[in-house]
Amino acid sequence: MAQALVLEKKGELSLREIALPTGIGPDDVRIAIHTVGICGSDVHYYTHGAIGPFVVREPMVLGHEASGTVTEVGQNVRSLKVGDRVCMEPGIPDPQSRSSLLGQYNVDPAVRFWATPPVHGCLTPSVVHPAAFTFKLPDNVSFAEGAMVEPLAVGVHAAVKAALKPGDVCLVTGCGPIGIMTALAALASGAGQVFITDLAPAKLAIAGQYDGVTPVNVRETKVRDVIDTACGADWGVDVVFEASGFSGAYDDALACVRPGGTIVFVGMPVQKVPFDIVAAQAKEIRMETVFRYANVYERAIRLISAGKIDLKPLVSETFSFDQGISAFERAAEARPDDVKLQIVL
Repeated sequence: MAQALVLEKKGELSLREIALPTGIGPDDVRIAIHTVGICGSDVHYYTHGAIGPFVVREPMVLGHEASGTVTEVGQNVRSLKVGDRVCMEPGIPDPQSRSSLLGQYNVDPAVRFWATPPVHGCLTPSVVHPAAFTFKLPDNVSFAEGAMVEPLAVGVHAAVKAALKPGDVCLVTGCGPIGIMTALAALASGAGQVFITDLAPAKLAIAGQYDGVTPVNVRETKVRDVIDTACGADWGVDVVFEASGFSGAYDDALACVRPGGTIVFVGMPVQKVPFDIVAAQAKEIRMETVFRYANVYERAIRLISAGKIDLKPLVSETFSFDQGISAFERAAEARPDDVKLQIVL
């Protein structure tokens, strides 16, 4: 039995002991969890009890953005040792699946992802995890930053899919945690300027702290007017990252991308959205999609360690483990000036 933050059912959390797997295999490591970030998906399971086909039908430990310290290694593990500070990639695929063999293990239908029903998450003092999906943190990367590698990996994956070129002008629609981290990943990947849109002034102000990021409040200004001024009325940005999942943002994405440019779909809309395929064809734009990430964790860690991406301003507040329920209640409030809430065990 282990103490854990458990989602009992929709709207009900508890801190209690629960039976969790404890055996360590030859290719696994045991990790003492230090910091866990609260993700929007964690909150959605808490407030709605489901995300699409993934329904909470029995008690589930929450949390999938984590860092910690290795306390035990399996007999085959050579890449890590006891005492290493690490972060963990939470999705474990079947290594022999067709998706994995193609290098796209993130879309393996058999992937087991922390805190996705029926798989338990990591808001518990100790977990066992495959060494292949456990990454050592450099000395200058904190546990708090390590726990943010998971959401940052989404942005880095989006930047990779965009095939950015030095000096590209980009637009990110949506200034939530993923939108901000996508903007930072684009800058670290060579973008010359990144515009980011939202309705919330507080979140835009946080994004605007970063050099190279230009916030646009779409409640006050038409984003197309801003892009016309920056890029020319008959042109547009090189890359649009749609990170909001808001249906109205898709028209902005199409309007603001240049002919021959790229749109990367990062956000996931709750419902199907209309999309003007003819407008996309007329510009002959390239469209890419993102589902989580694959093969980018080490890239993300290196960008943090090298000082290319500073995540520290995005940690809004840190809670102790015994304040875990309060942390989730705070996250469910969706305060406009909160970006990332974290729990330290």
